[in-house]
Amino acid sequence: MNKINSGWLLITLFLLSGSGCASIPQEKTVSVPIAEIQSHPRDWVGKNVQISGEVKEAFSLVLYKYFIVQDKTGEIQVVTSKPLPRKGEKIQLQGKVEEGLSIGSEPRTVIREKG
Repeated sequence: MNKINSGWLLITLFLLSGSGCASIPQEKTVSVPIAEIQSHPRDWVGKNVQISGEVKEAFSLVLYKYFIVQDKTGEIQVVTSKPLPRKGEKIQLQGKVEEGLSIGSEPRTVIREKG
């Protein structure tokens, strides 16, 4: 009898823990102009954003792939694990804003593409 009750207790706990995870709200993705991210990077680091624009350049350095997206307000580097887009391609993507590698006193903000 004890083994049966223990089994039901484990199953109940498992189901409750799974339902609790399902109710955790996911962070909302916001569509934003690139200049807004670049002019206030501290407000955006760690946030999920959606941007759209034209691919200006694409680079692949050993284990690091990134490309530059430009909209009518500015440009930003996008780090990706996906295949690189073509130069001149119009693109819309979602990702998380991160603090990138700074060169000198100039801070860099990048977007890590989802997926």
